[in-house]
Amino acid sequence: MIAYIQGSITYKSPTQLIVDVGGIGYELQISLQTYDSLKDIAASCKIFTYLHITQDAHTLYGFSTIEEKQCFLQLLSVNGIGPRVAITILSALTPEALQQAIMTHDTITLQAVKGIGQKAAQRIILELQGKVGKVGNMLSLQPSGQEAIYQEALAALSKLGIHKSTAEKTVAAILKEHQGEITVESLIKLALKG
Repeated sequence: MIAYIQGSITYKSPTQLIVDVGGIGYELQISLQTYDSLKDIAASCKIFTYLHITQDAHTLYGFSTIEEKQCFLQLLSVNGIGPRVAITILSALTPEALQQAIMTHDTITLQAVKGIGQKAAQRIILELQGKVGKVGNMLSLQPSGQEAIYQEALAALSKLGIHKSTAEKTVAAILKEHQGEITVESLIKLALKG
């Protein structure tokens, strides 16, 4: 998995970015929030990424902050929300505004996003309210600095047939208990035991 890329911007539009890294141009789908935070062409940048793989394509999504990426990943965990809808939500709402809408059960704010109806807004709130409300941020399940370990463990558990939501809760609890001082292998073993 590609956690981030660092290089110079060769092309930038409100929905797309091309970053040159060592002579290779990486095309990323981005939100308007990321677009607004980026400098002009030829400027150096560091973009956090998520690689979405389907039968037809490998699509790289880019985020200017780790918080925006975490919001994106949380949105993907909601039934019926795919990467295109998640990036549309993050184009319309900052991570803080999204968090606030979820915590206050504000379906109207979510419905203002193109493609989000009442049922989708309610589903987002229902499925993410527990994840946001406990600690007060979208990163509550993932201690900072441990994203790579978290993601690698989730991927491994998913390949072993563990349901995504179960794996997320188990891995987050183990990381919290060990305060991030754990290897991926140990984390996976503990998650399988738990």
